[in-house]
Amino acid sequence: MAVKSDPAALIALFGETRTESGRTLLELVDERPVLLVFLRHFGCTFCRQAIDDVSQVRGKLAERGVQVAFVHLGSPERAKPYFDYYKLADVERVSDPDASLYRNPVFALARVSLFQILRPAVWIGWLRGAIFKYRIGLLKEDIQQMPGVFFLKNRAIASVFRHRTIADRPDYLGLAR
Repeated sequence: MAVKSDPAALIALFGETRTESGRTLLELVDERPVLLVFLRHFGCTFCRQAIDDVSQVRGKLAERGVQVAFVHLGSPERAKPYFDYYKLADVERVSDPDASLYRNPVFALARVSLFQILRPAVWIGWLRGAIFKYRIGLLKEDIQQMPGVFFLKNRAIASVFRHRTIADRPDYLGLAR
């Protein structure tokens, strides 16, 4: 099910947004569908879990003709070791330290409140092992930013996953149908 948004605004935004390699999102989408994954901050346990989860399904996404791109809040230098570690050094990435893409009406990703961090689903996610496997790292970026996932196809947003909690684990393969 396609998400309703102004096609002209979407195309303009995609054309203005450049990845760290210099390509625009519009170029990527015109080449093939894109699973655009917005991350939280790199100190977040669940941010690193998301990178790992995508790494594990990347081959299946590629078999479907889908390329992965990430949007993150850090500098390219801060992001590089995380993507290298999870064997995603070659994926397209957008550095968005001022969170302008996160806040853009096309994506409109929410902010985390203290209440959100205290929700049982977050604590359950940590207790199920996420905190032991992925740990909590250095808090440099905006810790209040929520993540999200958008499947971009034919210059449109074909499907969306909006996190209800920071511990949510999207079905990346299901989104890319």
